[in-house]
Amino acid sequence: MRNFKVILQYEGTKYQGWQRQDTTNNTLQGKLEALLTKMCGHNVEVHASGRTDAGVHALGQTANFHLNTQMTPEEIMNYMNRYLPEDVAVISIEEVGERFHSRLNAKGKTYVYRVLNTDVPHIFDRRYVYVFPEKLDIMAMQKAATYLTGTHDFKAFTSNRRMKKSSVRTITSIRIEAIQDEIRFTYEGNGFLYHMVRILTGTLLEVGTGERKPEEMLTILESGQRENAGPLVPAKGLTLVEVRYS
Repeated sequence: MRNFKVILQYEGTKYQGWQRQDTTNNTLQGKLEALLTKMCGHNVEVHASGRTDAGVHALGQTANFHLNTQMTPEEIMNYMNRYLPEDVAVISIEEVGERFHSRLNAKGKTYVYRVLNTDVPHIFDRRYVYVFPEKLDIMAMQKAATYLTGTHDFKAFTSNRRMKKSSVRTITSIRIEAIQDEIRFTYEGNGFLYHMVRILTGTLLEVGTGERKPEEMLTILESGQRENAGPLVPAKGLTLVEVRYS
């Protein structure tokens, strides 16, 4: 069996997230596995670097799968892009070592969350941004972000209340920048918990509106309680940009 690494792009709007489900075939993992199984004539399991939620997009999701095939990487890529839905694409493929695993070997990820800070509609961006027209204090949000960078227990910033594994993660940087009437939040770290980026963004937006002080981030982290953090912002504003490997 040969091991292949692919980088995928997809618009997550109409999908029920990445993970295969018994109740629907409308997941990204399910679509990919069905296609590859048909292509090779044997069951194929596709492993992603992480499970994006329903409605979340990807510019650079990494996945891998094992195939019993004589096809070249280029032939596999051409086949996949021919039969995948128009909102999913393979942008690169390569054969890798047997032990490569897209999730277990990942060293870091970059996510971007886009906030449209105006009440004027942006028709062509409507599926990719969260419209939040309230006035925002960029400097206050940037100050709050400094308390969130570094290695912390982010238990307060996840919706998973039954986590058995460690909720400690390292955020290497949070960049918050205004690009015309858009506020863009860029998160880089070694990994992110379930809903973590969307809750961090919701909390930072509360700082931006003056509902919270930047220093409250420390109190939230120390509490470990989800109810002390801000709201979960909509999935459509979130994009997985890149997954990094050593």
